Amino acid sequence: MPMGKFYQPEIININTELRLREFDNKYTFALDWYQDEATVKLVDGLDGNRYDLDKLKRMYEYLNNIGELYFIEILENDEFIPIGDVTFWKEDMPIVIGDKRYRGKGIGKKVIEALIERAKELDYKEIKVREIYTYNVASQKLFESIGFEKSENTANSFSYRLII
Repeated sequence: MPMGKFYQPEIININTELRLREFDNKYTFALDWYQDEATVKLVDGLDGNRYDLDKLKRMYEYLNNIGELYFIEILENDEFIPIGDVTFWKEDMPIVIGDKRYRGKGIGKKVIEALIERAKELDYKEIKVREIYTYNVASQKLFESIGFEKSENTANSFSYRLII
């Protein structure tokens, strides 16, 4: 466990069909998500480039070192399969539903609500989202629907925070 990190649960069950599973350094399946140009633009901005395996490895190593990194998994044919990832710490909560078939189905909201409960367990007083691009309206609406408020903005993005 990286220094300064809290104990991270191996599994956070959200409901019987949705869970968060602790990052285990097996991630090659996620390359497809980050090869999709539209997804990369939501994650890295309009200038973002598709990921190769090395960039994916660096991203996951970084995220795993600064927060609790999870794969979002859904039950399909009696087996949990990864459909996205989320990293959680006080200063940010980057979330990606990488499998487009599962976007717009309320999964992100359930994941964020579960992580708000995790924040309460850790006695956080507030949590933040560092950057949501101005053109990512779906993500803005998602965080606002849960009670996050815009705290700052740049020419291209908004930051959010939630007082717990």
